[in-house]
Amino acid sequence: MRIAVVTLFPDMFSAVTEYGISGRAVKDGLLQTRCFNPRDFTSDKHQTVDDRPYGGGPGMVMLCEPLVAAVNAAKKWIGGEDTKVVYMSPQGVPFNYTLVEGNALPDQNLVLVAGRYEGVDERFIEQEVDEEWTIGDYVLSGGELPAMVVMDALIRHLPGALGHEDSAIQDSFVEGILDCPHYTRPETWAGKKVPEILLSGDHKRIAEWRRKQAEERTKKRRPDLL
Repeated sequence: MRIAVVTLFPDMFSAVTEYGISGRAVKDGLLQTRCFNPRDFTSDKHQTVDDRPYGGGPGMVMLCEPLVAAVNAAKKWIGGEDTKVVYMSPQGVPFNYTLVEGNALPDQNLVLVAGRYEGVDERFIEQEVDEEWTIGDYVLSGGELPAMVVMDALIRHLPGALGHEDSAIQDSFVEGILDCPHYTRPETWAGKKVPEILLSGDHKRIAEWRRKQAEERTKKRRPDLL
């Protein structure tokens, strides 16, 4: 898998590529990732990547030309014919488990575009972007954090990324509901004991208990999932 990111702040992505599960996956060669800065594709000495919006209003809008050049360079680096360009946008479709499952594939290649300021010129979206994704109904200062969220969610579903092959398939949302509660040692902490069923060694009953707990938790916290 190859993931390219178009961003004005490439150094931010070391949080994903150098640490934790995602960093180990990069080190082990489960995926390749690279950032492309639109400023490197400008032609003026000031490396201008934005301008004032037509029609007035606050903020600045990112220019088409540097973005298109950066996306083209990203596609060239990826090298694959089938590369999806995704713009991280508050106006996008919600990034959920369905998108994770559909894109966390060894042969899937993505270009994630992280906008800044008031956004990007709509003509760039119309010409270059295949899909728009959002991580929530709120606005952030830029698309870098959403892009990192997307990368981490996809990486942990790549074969070999997690220490145990069952870890990903037991996550919340995999079966359309939330995860069950988990416990570890000691058996008693702050006067609270681990549920006896988890100490029984009866794997069938444990699985049934976990499923029931997951359903009850989903009903209480996220009834919309049911």
